Amino acid sequence: MSLPRIAIVLGDPAGIGPELIARLLSDPAARAQARIVLIADEALMLRGMHIAGSRFPYRTIASLDRLDFSDDTPLFFPFRGATDGDFASAQATDKGGRYSLDTLEQAVRLTHQGATDALLFGPLNKTSLHMAGMNHSDELHWFAELLAFDGPFCEFNTLGNLWTSRVTSHVALADVPRLLSHDKVVQAIELIDTALKRSGLEQPRIGVCGLNPHNGDNGSFGREEIDIIGPAVQTAQKMGMNAQGPFPADTIFLKVQGDAKAFDAVVTMYHDQGQIAIKLMGFSRGVTVQGGLPIPITTPAHGTAFDIAGQGKADPGAIGQAFAIACRMGLRRH
Repeated sequence: MSLPRIAIVLGDPAGIGPELIARLLSDPAARAQARIVLIADEALMLRGMHIAGSRFPYRTIASLDRLDFSDDTPLFFPFRGATDGDFASAQATDKGGRYSLDTLEQAVRLTHQGATDALLFGPLNKTSLHMAGMNHSDELHWFAELLAFDGPFCEFNTLGNLWTSRVTSHVALADVPRLLSHDKVVQAIELIDTALKRSGLEQPRIGVCGLNPHNGDNGSFGREEIDIIGPAVQTAQKMGMNAQGPFPADTIFLKVQGDAKAFDAVVTMYHDQGQIAIKLMGFSRGVTVQGGLPIPITTPAHGTAFDIAGQGKADPGAIGQAFAIACRMGLRRH
């Protein structure tokens, strides 16, 4: 079986991304899982190796045309986009945001063209991205615009073998009830069902959260479960998806732990409903998958960690998991 080809960028230069990528690529077992092309500023890449206290072999290439993956040595394409000079450390800057967007654009286009199968990026800083001119609420919407993609998409968060998706994301909590609809709930279920199948799981089991405390207690304080969420789960079942619910949000995550694990994925109604649980269960191992897009894109779910940037303390657990998911999803594009 051929190996997946993975495009990698460092993320925000002021954070822990360069260190994390250096730790990942310094592991021979990781390099053996894929053919890799790293798109990065060379000084920043070497700085990441220095901070990590480890080095990895690489072969410098002058162009991204006709990539030669003839061996397992990572390819390195020196690139920093529209920025020059040194990067600041441990702080948000427009230069850091511009570098992040410019390197990401190269990797997205490379993967969309089919030269690579998936994209892994180091942590980004939204303040830096907005300072650099990104007008979207998050990078997921920026990716969709760059890809000219107008279909449904959703940010997934994973922890080990547990995945989560959400019907609403970066919106005010007060706006959530009016943004819920039957079709949007069905869409969120279908998106994560498809993504799990693309990652290698043939029959995903999906649990769906209610919105209100205790599922609204049969309509005593909220009817979303009765009027919207429950009917949407029934529709998903009729479409052939193994979805169940709605379940109260304060107990559903008890059903995904241990040997009696009931679900492979949980669909939540809003951002913190799933994020709080996932991050408590394993903050340093969480992964974000940019779900629904035409190409697989993954990243650690944690942030740039400016408080420990440059100190050699970054935990590589999440970047390793993000890389593994990118490899699995990329392989299924072959």
